[in-house]
Amino acid sequence: MKENRVKRVLDALEDMGLTQMLITDPMSIYYLTGYCNQPFERFFGLLLRRDGAHAFFLNRLFPAPENSGITEVWYADTDPVTELVAKYVDHDAPLGVDKELTARFLLPLMEGKAATGFVNSSLAVDKTRGIKDAEEQEKMRAASAINDAAMAQFRGLVHAGVTEREIGDRMLQIYLDLGADGFSFPPLVAFGANAADPHHEPDDTVLREGDCVLFDVGCVKDGYCSDMTRTFYYKTVSDHCREIYETVRAANEAAEALIRPGVRLCDLDAAARDLITAKGYGPAFNHRLGHFIGLKEHEYGDVSAAFDWPVEPGMIFSIEPGVYLTGDTGVRVEDLVLVTEDGVELLNNYPHGLDVIE
Repeated sequence: MKENRVKRVLDALEDMGLTQMLITDPMSIYYLTGYCNQPFERFFGLLLRRDGAHAFFLNRLFPAPENSGITEVWYADTDPVTELVAKYVDHDAPLGVDKELTARFLLPLMEGKAATGFVNSSLAVDKTRGIKDAEEQEKMRAASAINDAAMAQFRGLVHAGVTEREIGDRMLQIYLDLGADGFSFPPLVAFGANAADPHHEPDDTVLREGDCVLFDVGCVKDGYCSDMTRTFYYKTVSDHCREIYETVRAANEAAEALIRPGVRLCDLDAAARDLITAKGYGPAFNHRLGHFIGLKEHEYGDVSAAFDWPVEPGMIFSIEPGVYLTGDTGVRVEDLVLVTEDGVELLNNYPHGLDVIE
């Protein structure tokens, strides 16, 4: 068990008026225990209790954790697993449940009155995971350093006649050669008008002179994810595209310059969005400014108008404004940022400047 992380979750639960929680998200269980497992349809759960009577629910098909330090409750496929879980729950108190707990396990617990009530308490874990400790920060730095080095190599794959798919097919080996463990998400490679789709997947589009070349890419290193976007141009760049690029770049840098403890996430979004809107491209910036990231490429928490949280030291999230003009072009500039005690650390150091590949 990661005792400090468990304590932080229990403290967050206490603030919600809860003394226990059943966690079923495999990545959250890994975060709290160091034990990694994908249960597929089987039940996999970690019960945390303020009184320390924690329990770990594991199917006999799974490998055993190493020195979990808590009660392990093993069951077979034919066992009534929810009845086993109920035996370890404090029946005289409400139970916090994970947003990932499926109805086929939750409903029997509710019908059996395993607790006095059931509360979605995922924020207790989500907000804890949103503040990276020193170990996590170092792993995130390492993953982003690999991403910076990879971006330089991806730029070198751009040449006359190449297709998006041909570049995309070479990216994994580059990451592996640089020491990554794999992709954090399938890479996005978009030429020209394809870049107007923020989630375009590489296809057989052939590069043409004057095209933008958008790479939205990330890798995993020691369990932690990186994510970065850069937009290049091939041979030439029109005044129209230059204006869009410089607008997006300025929006990225304006938001990053504001980051410090106490500034609200929604205000960061507004800073970038207002700048893009003032240039006449407001409707073409059609997504949030950023997302939290760590063990997963997208974790709970948005840099958007929907989140008025003040930023705190240890938070890591993306800053990724974009402008997307259907049938024309698209631009996105994305970095990961780490909130420090008195400001911000950019985890990506690959340059922002407009880059025309000859």
